[in-house]
Amino acid sequence: MDAVTDPTDLNQRLRPRILPRPRDAALYARAQREGLSELQARVLAGRLAGYQGELAPLVSPSLRHLAHPERLADGRRAAERIAQAVVDGEHIGILTDYDVDGITSHVVIRRTLHELFGVPEAKLHSLIGHRIHDGYGISLPLVERTLALKPRPSLVITADCGSSDEPRIARLVAEGIEVVVSDHHALPVEGPPPSAHAVVNPTRDDCDYPDPTIAGCMVAWLTMSLTRSVLIEWGVLGRETPKLSPWLSYVALGTVADCVSLGGSPANRAVVTHGLTLINRMEAACWRAMAQRLGADSVPFDAETLGFQMGPRINARSRLDDPYAALHFMLAADDATAVRHLETLDQDNQSRKAIEADMAEQARALALPALTADEPAIVVYLESGHAGVQGIVASRLVQAYGRPALVLTPAATPGMLTGSGRSIEGLHLRDALQRTFELAPEALPRFGGHRGAAGVGVPVEQLDAFKAAFLQAVAEQLGGAELYPRILTDGDLAPEQLSLATLEELQALGPYGREFDPPLFQGEFIVERLRPVGADGNHLMLELSLGAVIHRAIWFRALTPGEVPAFGVGDRLRCAYKLNRNRWRGRENLQLMVEHAEVI
Repeated sequence: MDAVTDPTDLNQRLRPRILPRPRDAALYARAQREGLSELQARVLAGRLAGYQGELAPLVSPSLRHLAHPERLADGRRAAERIAQAVVDGEHIGILTDYDVDGITSHVVIRRTLHELFGVPEAKLHSLIGHRIHDGYGISLPLVERTLALKPRPSLVITADCGSSDEPRIARLVAEGIEVVVSDHHALPVEGPPPSAHAVVNPTRDDCDYPDPTIAGCMVAWLTMSLTRSVLIEWGVLGRETPKLSPWLSYVALGTVADCVSLGGSPANRAVVTHGLTLINRMEAACWRAMAQRLGADSVPFDAETLGFQMGPRINARSRLDDPYAALHFMLAADDATAVRHLETLDQDNQSRKAIEADMAEQARALALPALTADEPAIVVYLESGHAGVQGIVASRLVQAYGRPALVLTPAATPGMLTGSGRSIEGLHLRDALQRTFELAPEALPRFGGHRGAAGVGVPVEQLDAFKAAFLQAVAEQLGGAELYPRILTDGDLAPEQLSLATLEELQALGPYGREFDPPLFQGEFIVERLRPVGADGNHLMLELSLGAVIHRAIWFRALTPGEVPAFGVGDRLRCAYKLNRNRWRGRENLQLMVEHAEVI
């Protein structure tokens, strides 16, 4: 890759490009033959290149497409150990990650043990690490906290973590505490942690479960569902014991928020679809409190509500403080309790936004040398940055510059840095880190994650060595591909397609999420009106005409505070936009959500 020294050339190379999505012609034709509209077929063919499976499980998601949990390697062994703990009245530790996937996993396990299996609350111990002080997974501080419990649990069940924590698992086992791991993160090359009693993880090489992309909360749900079956087989529970289906509301939230695939995954699409149906019944206090906070026009919730409204609020707590307020919010038994905890989450989310804005500005400045040198990835170290916001800032860099990004900040452990990375299509980030470890093992003593996101621990004195090895690993995978911010669209819409009917046609293909992006279109419009809106004047309210029809549009974060728009009334814009339903006082109208626009 060639270095760029001319700022004009650099700006030109980093200008977002609106491009049509590559379309799988065979899938496009097959979808139409199977009864989908041209537009629906276009959307599928732009997201599922090479997909050979049946379309029905993706187009019409259903729980009947879920594989039986018996197909999970170690699933039966894990379920029998948990069942034995229930029968023997053991104290049980529930150890989960602090993000939304971990919190929802925690809720599934805890509610199942207590409400369905009858384990007293006093015998359940919630163990969730502090992102800053403890770090990810079964950290050493969390081990010490577990060992300090009185009485100690004799069994610890993990969720959304544990696959890479053999030394800490061995420590617990040496102290007489057995560990059942349920997780979905990629396993280390040496395989499942041998000290664990069972390791339920669909990414295991010896696992027969057909979908390795399911989230940690889904692995937990399947494991606890199988435990219910075991307890019924043993005669401990009656066959009338309720199934875990209601908990799929939590699984839906965790699945969307953890950004696992909603593309070629019948399982993920089924649980999100069914979970949204459950959520919109508003039977749990947490859903009612959120609907009250977002307003009547926010209901019914969709996957976007989970990903952009609920998920960030729950994550904000663990990013800035201990995550227990998020757990209490999800478990709240009444509306007043849920509202009280949601207020805490909201305050944290506002603080998170301010910290994020400051860190993103610093990160963009520090990224300039990498961009000038046309390096295949961005690695920045923010000396005063907040570890809880690393991943969000990395995402912002990926969006802005079209290349993988890794943001590092000081760790709680002296002499160490902690970091979060986000990837682009075409790069498996966890594999790139594995290759980095092979190139410079002393520079990367700890890492984990999956294709799209990962975390690292790097010694301060090894930062340069880590960066060099990581850039080499990324370059090997990408093979010299040209890197720039891409805005991939599903093509043009005819003027008559700009309607709520078209929006409903597209929504019938939902849920949308990672690897199944919401439909995005491109088109040329005339600016009829525009005005900055928002507290900082950084959003643009627009009226755009296409032919004889004028459409209302909104472009969020179009401007920096105080910036003047680069276009005016009468200008022709080439826009990338989504269709959106704008609800106001019970009335619905079509609104265009502009993602990017440039003057023609």
